[in-house]
Amino acid sequence: MISPNPKILILEDEKNLGQTLCEYLSKNWPQTYWANSLNKAESMFEQINPDVALIDLNLPDGYGLDVGEEWRRKKSDLIIFFLSAISDPEIRLKGLEIGGDDYITKPFKMAELTLRLKKTFAHKKFSQELPDELHLGDLKIFFNRYEVESATGEKISLNQKECALLQLLFQKRNHVISRNEIMDLIWGENEYPTPRIVDNYIVKLRKWIDTSN
Repeated sequence: MISPNPKILILEDEKNLGQTLCEYLSKNWPQTYWANSLNKAESMFEQINPDVALIDLNLPDGYGLDVGEEWRRKKSDLIIFFLSAISDPEIRLKGLEIGGDDYITKPFKMAELTLRLKKTFAHKKFSQELPDELHLGDLKIFFNRYEVESATGEKISLNQKECALLQLLFQKRNHVISRNEIMDLIWGENEYPTPRIVDNYIVKLRKWIDTSN
């Protein structure tokens, strides 16, 4: 469950940006911490058990996507934002597919980052108000834990967008919803998702739901 005062861990090796991020976000969320190396961040991750991780991609001692994937395995409900100067759509897609909740291209405005975090927290809060456990045939969905259990007993971690999409489909059950509506409600007008990203999410969800039959 997301705390009213979430703990945010920033992994950014560029000193000026790291300090600026930490100081700015601390105005809204006092428990904000900054690590300038992967080694330091790994230690802080274990110490503070963060609710949110902001991860730079290009690090001197690691690669941000690998870090995010590892931390997602360690903590299934961790909110992960990737920060990168790389605008390649394929890398962005990879970041979302491995469990990232958002991918923000540098340079960005601090106010935009704050708004995106607040929007993600709102999605998280909404998920906490849904049933703790939802059954679709033999499929079990745990919104609060960001987790799906397949008919075979396999437990699958959800990222924020996957969970939000399942929530939306649950809300709109027995109704037709268009791809454009999904893009607007889940990604929002400032995130510019592609139809391919939406389709990939739907394909993944269908694979899980098919196991319930």
